[in-house]
Amino acid sequence: MTAPQYSPRATALAERVERFVRDVVVPYERDERCGAHGPSDDLVAEMRVKAREAGVLTPHILEDGSHLTQRETATVLRASGLSPLGPLACNTMAPDEGNIFLLGKVGTPQQKARFLEPLVSGRARSAFFMTEPAEEGGAGSDPSMMQTTGRLDGNHWVINGRKKFITGAVGAQVGIIMAKSDDGACMFLVDLPDPAIRVTRVLDTIDNSMPGGHAQIDIVDLRVPADQMLGQSGEGFTYAQIRLSPARLSHCMRWTGVVQRAHEIAVDYANRRHAFGKALIEHEGVGFMLAENVIDLKQAELMTDWAADVLDSGSLGTAESSMAKVAVSDALFRVADRCVQVMGANGVSRDTIVEQAFREIRAFRIYDGPTEVHKWSLAKKIKRDWKAAQA
Repeated sequence: MTAPQYSPRATALAERVERFVRDVVVPYERDERCGAHGPSDDLVAEMRVKAREAGVLTPHILEDGSHLTQRETATVLRASGLSPLGPLACNTMAPDEGNIFLLGKVGTPQQKARFLEPLVSGRARSAFFMTEPAEEGGAGSDPSMMQTTGRLDGNHWVINGRKKFITGAVGAQVGIIMAKSDDGACMFLVDLPDPAIRVTRVLDTIDNSMPGGHAQIDIVDLRVPADQMLGQSGEGFTYAQIRLSPARLSHCMRWTGVVQRAHEIAVDYANRRHAFGKALIEHEGVGFMLAENVIDLKQAELMTDWAADVLDSGSLGTAESSMAKVAVSDALFRVADRCVQVMGANGVSRDTIVEQAFREIRAFRIYDGPTEVHKWSLAKKIKRDWKAAQA
């Protein structure tokens, strides 16, 4: 899982995380508390106690509160992702990991003490309230379509709107809500649960790795103290980019770990299973699929590390994270699909995580903007760059 280009501290940390996930977390994959809408909160809490004892809870945040570099984070999060439950146990899972990053960059000292500390310590979960119902014309990949409103009333903001596909809202203690004021997009920090934030349903989706699932939410006359606005009124889209660029890469890191493990399972199966007089791996069609897996996994790792280096250089890295998101999500989907194919009927059963890896990676191709939106964004940049070159 590690390579010479990573720092000694990241290499050592990733090795500890990997041992913990393989030895302690993997046995939980068959736990009955893993349900259709994600693992239960008591299961997550139980695993986090063990992660804390092993010294691998929130491993990307150092004791002084500083963050590993994005390149260092890559090898640690890949190790945590070797089980679908690993990021939950180690507190490196979305949306918490992205929310921790954003609060660390934008939050005031008071906001960090109240909202960030419980997340870093693993005592609380969070939710990011941005996406709105498409059937009502709300914001999705185009955040400028935001319909949720925030109106200043004395020293409080009053928020009204509807959200959809809000990951982890059920059971979360911290919320970041996006709404629009007269100045533009805004973000607000809220304590959860709140009677003004109503879960109308939890959707049945193809994935089930995140606690609380994905909920539809009605926000009715929610009053938020003015000092719980994150940053400045009208700067919400800027803050969203601060969060989304590294968050896209974090998804790439975690899901590479999951698919690496699916590949390991498929390799083991192909070497043990015999058909037509020899092991499956000795059949060219199977062997070639596994060879292609190795190529795609290495390309995913290199692409993520390259984009991480761009962020570490101080760049916002929007284009680079978009390129990585497209390349890595598509590559991992190919790998997961081949793993299912190599294992045949066993690949679509739930006897191993291969079936879940396939489902989760299909959803990953939509997280934080579908592939086509990122390609469109890159095409617009290509056009801008061409025009600038002609000037």
